[in-house]
Amino acid sequence: MTINKRQWFVGLVSLQAATALGSTMSVAQTAPQVAAIEEVVVTARRREETLQDVPIAVSAFNAQALENIDAANITVLQQVTPNLTLQVARGSNSTLIAFIRGIGQQDPVWSFEPGVGLYIDDVYMARPQGAVLEIFDIDHVEVLRGPQGTLYGRNTIGGAIKYVSRRLGDDVEGRAKLSAGTYGQADGVVSFSAPIAPTLKAGGAVGYFSRSGYGKNLTTGAEHYNQKLLTGRLTAEWTPSDSLFVRVTGDRTVDKSNPNHGHREAPYLTSLVLPGVYDTQAAGLGDNNYVMTQGMSVLAEWKFSDELTAKSITAYREGHTDTVIDFDGTPTPYLDVPATYADEQFSQEFQLLYQSERVQGVAGFYYMNSVASGEFDTVVGNPLLAVLGYPRTTATYGKTPTRSVAVFGDVSFNVSDALSVSAGLRWTHDKRIGAVYRADYTGLRSPYQGAPNAPRLLVRTDYRNTRTFEPLTPRVSVSYKISPDFTTYAAYSKGFKSGGFDPRGDAILTPTTSAGFNAEKVNSYEIGLKGGSPNKTFTFAAAGFYSQYRDQQVTLQSLVGTTVASQVQNAGRSRIWGTELEGTAHFTSELSATLSLGYTNAKFQQYLALVGTTVQDVSTLRLFQNTPKWNGSFALTYRPEADVMGGGLAITGWASFRSKYSMFEIPSQLDQSGYALANADIVWTSGSGRYEIGLHGKNLTNKHYRVGGYNFPGATLGNTITGYYGPPRTVTGSIGVKL
Repeated sequence: MTINKRQWFVGLVSLQAATALGSTMSVAQTAPQVAAIEEVVVTARRREETLQDVPIAVSAFNAQALENIDAANITVLQQVTPNLTLQVARGSNSTLIAFIRGIGQQDPVWSFEPGVGLYIDDVYMARPQGAVLEIFDIDHVEVLRGPQGTLYGRNTIGGAIKYVSRRLGDDVEGRAKLSAGTYGQADGVVSFSAPIAPTLKAGGAVGYFSRSGYGKNLTTGAEHYNQKLLTGRLTAEWTPSDSLFVRVTGDRTVDKSNPNHGHREAPYLTSLVLPGVYDTQAAGLGDNNYVMTQGMSVLAEWKFSDELTAKSITAYREGHTDTVIDFDGTPTPYLDVPATYADEQFSQEFQLLYQSERVQGVAGFYYMNSVASGEFDTVVGNPLLAVLGYPRTTATYGKTPTRSVAVFGDVSFNVSDALSVSAGLRWTHDKRIGAVYRADYTGLRSPYQGAPNAPRLLVRTDYRNTRTFEPLTPRVSVSYKISPDFTTYAAYSKGFKSGGFDPRGDAILTPTTSAGFNAEKVNSYEIGLKGGSPNKTFTFAAAGFYSQYRDQQVTLQSLVGTTVASQVQNAGRSRIWGTELEGTAHFTSELSATLSLGYTNAKFQQYLALVGTTVQDVSTLRLFQNTPKWNGSFALTYRPEADVMGGGLAITGWASFRSKYSMFEIPSQLDQSGYALANADIVWTSGSGRYEIGLHGKNLTNKHYRVGGYNFPGATLGNTITGYYGPPRTVTGSIGVKL
């Protein structure tokens, strides 16, 4: 790899600044009345370690921290985590788009793999549909930045997010929380647990989240950007002996929120007057939307000795989506897409964990068998094209079975009290089958979406093919304790994202589509420094990283004649480097602060694209999508020592910012300029801890900012330039009770 002096300088300055700040704070924060910051335990390396000791860039948030800022779902992590993009997908309410350090996947179609792995209680969630997880009844959430290919495997090339639910207590417990706010918000969460036998406990949680729309569908009168979601989880834990623990969990989520049709950013033919960015005039497809995800897992742990533990994780998940996307956002069906998605997966993982004073490690076997499928109609109903036989519909159907097997191991060795080395390796065998069918029909629907007698005009794609990938993904690291309060580390890791087949591929326009596309690969190098003041009133974590990214999968959709052509290319190569800083400080017994700061410099070094009839390198004309150079957050919390109405009060003001970023690799008018979001939270907790009352304000300046879009300029597709926006200003009041 090649790293110039400027890159090293920026990384080292960040680390030195963190060290200097830590030294300053260790002197300033010696007053005995200042409370120490609680030690954070994470499982980033599949075993429990303190956050300071793990040689990985990890952000961890416990349930109380997320409760204090009224975190509704995991997308709030984008505001408080360096170099993370986590958003609701365009045209969706519950599909997740995730990027870490410039690596991810925006397109959630069934054959494409996400670049950031999402885990629910160590169970990999293979599809992004239904992955905007509501935060309720959790223990904590971890965000692992950088490739995690050794311990977490395929499709964690950018990083991983771990959603960990709460373990059941030993006594009868119950919790309830009611929230109400602007835009008709009315949420309720209830959880419970109880011992039902000397060795058996059971519990569960259910949450209902509802909200009127931020805007209106001015054509149909329906709410736009509303929410109507029901989710629940049931758990049983069995502990027949000190050496055996079994946990069975089942969850189900149903989202019946209306579809988001977006906001037209450009006029066409008619003068569209929309009162606000959350309004639409979409009418071509209606307002019905249904997303269901559910799953079940069984965790079994056998403790053979104090050093040796075996673990088994068996899981099954499935999901179904019926949705509609009105791309053009007008009463006329210039470009409409009704779609159906379905997926199911079975996985089995075995782990053997060893932990002694000098050696710690994990070895394991992983198996997953999954099928993702879908069908959608691309309806082009431009009335100006009636002479060409329009309206016309292109139906696309596909299925992608995947079978993945992996063997992995990771071992750490304490050379001395200060020095530790770690090495790991994973071998993965991925077999992916692509079956794609694409055909043109006359009319506004195909036989797959409710028009059984629609005349078929032309079969454009019809194939079945298989591809196999067998990567090795190593990781090595060295950690050194400079002092009891400071730890530095250096690490190298490799990640990959599985290749596959373009479900939209048009074999007439792109005959090579049946060959599929290659896997992505990244080599990542990282240095870090973690520590704090001796009395733990200040802690920080800083990291600098450099990544070599190859065969990046880029989806191109363009207008060819009167047809939308799709092509997935392995664009070439790029380099990504940046720095990250997180810190927490208790200035006094009443005042504390948290800080996060991320910088990412991502640049294509080669980007091969078809220009006219020749393949050319257009890397100087392309940008990384969803990757702002700068992002960060800062929060101040005031907790008066004196009781307030017999309880404790916490007042937090916090803000997050993101610099400008491109929505796609090709610049467009949808690209988002830099913006900041201001938030405030007031939480009162009774002296007994039984009652909690909160008042929460989000996006207090009512900033409008885009989180997604579709860009199909030109008359044929109705000059479809559509933007999707993050939430406006909201205010929520909440009451919580522990029974």
